[in-house]
Amino acid sequence: MSANQSPAGKQPTATYDSAFLRACRREPVPHTPVWFMRQAGRSLPEYLKVREGIPMLESCMRPELVAEITLQPVRRHGVDAAIYFSDIVVPLKAIGIDLDIKPGVGPVIENPIRTRADLARLRDLTPEDVSYVTEAFGLLTRELGATPLIGFAGAPFTLASYLVEGGPSRNHEHTKALMYGDPQLWADLLDRLADITGAFLKVQIEAGASAVQLFDSWVGALSPADYRRSVMPASRKVFEAVAGYGVPRIHFGVGTGELLGLMGEAGADVVGVDWRVPMDEAARRVGPGKALQGNLDPAVLFSTTQAVETKTRAILDAAAGLEGHVFNLGHGVLPATDPDALTRLVEYVHTQTAR
Repeated sequence: MSANQSPAGKQPTATYDSAFLRACRREPVPHTPVWFMRQAGRSLPEYLKVREGIPMLESCMRPELVAEITLQPVRRHGVDAAIYFSDIVVPLKAIGIDLDIKPGVGPVIENPIRTRADLARLRDLTPEDVSYVTEAFGLLTRELGATPLIGFAGAPFTLASYLVEGGPSRNHEHTKALMYGDPQLWADLLDRLADITGAFLKVQIEAGASAVQLFDSWVGALSPADYRRSVMPASRKVFEAVAGYGVPRIHFGVGTGELLGLMGEAGADVVGVDWRVPMDEAARRVGPGKALQGNLDPAVLFSTTQAVETKTRAILDAAAGLEGHVFNLGHGVLPATDPDALTRLVEYVHTQTAR
């Protein structure tokens, strides 16, 4: 059972008619819904306070702390959806991969995966591996009521890139060397990661997620031909794994202007757009039958209120003819962002689009 609809014949849940879910389903909305990637944390002083002295991965495994951090931007900004506080490498840690999230660096893998023998380290993920996720979702759905809660996971390509490179990479040289040099091993690696990712999203949906977002943060490093051949099958497998739940599936990547149509083709109901492509052009590339999400440049929030409103107005105008639009940034909230700028932005979008 999904968070959006009860079993046959019963009434939909409280989140079903929310502006966010209506936009994802390309239905009329009372206003354009707003949420922000990385809204749960980073820029909020209350987040820094509760996280003080607690390593990132440990904070992702404390249900009460996760719930508090997830709720903070909902309370402060009045956003139309919460996004679960976690990290894309959590399921990898849960199945025993030796990794850590180093401040200022990101996820670091102790022993990168580069051979067929290494695949054995990627065992199946079970709900018991991430029981803290189920517990946190329970706390959150009770508290959020009619506000939807978005679950998320890292897409197979991005997880593979971390695993193969051993950490963040600018050029993805080891990743591409494996993808081009041993296509069968690469396909098997992504297929294994698709199973893990699908299982992780299922846990979140069954615990109460109203929608899920698949983050393919690094896939913009690929050409469309490479994406179609070497990545799309695994991403499609993830989306198909959760298709039966009836929750909207969002797909987002950075620098993916040339891949937008393919990312929708992989199975997303909503395609996230970064700030490099105008929303009306993104709609043309994606084609009909999909909602779009985006796409204010996060750096604009460091400018004047007037500049933020001007840029936002241009996005809303470009999105005016879309079947469904969820307003978001073109990437995550930057750590030094003034939280008040986010609050003002939510209010501006709601006011400007009130129907």
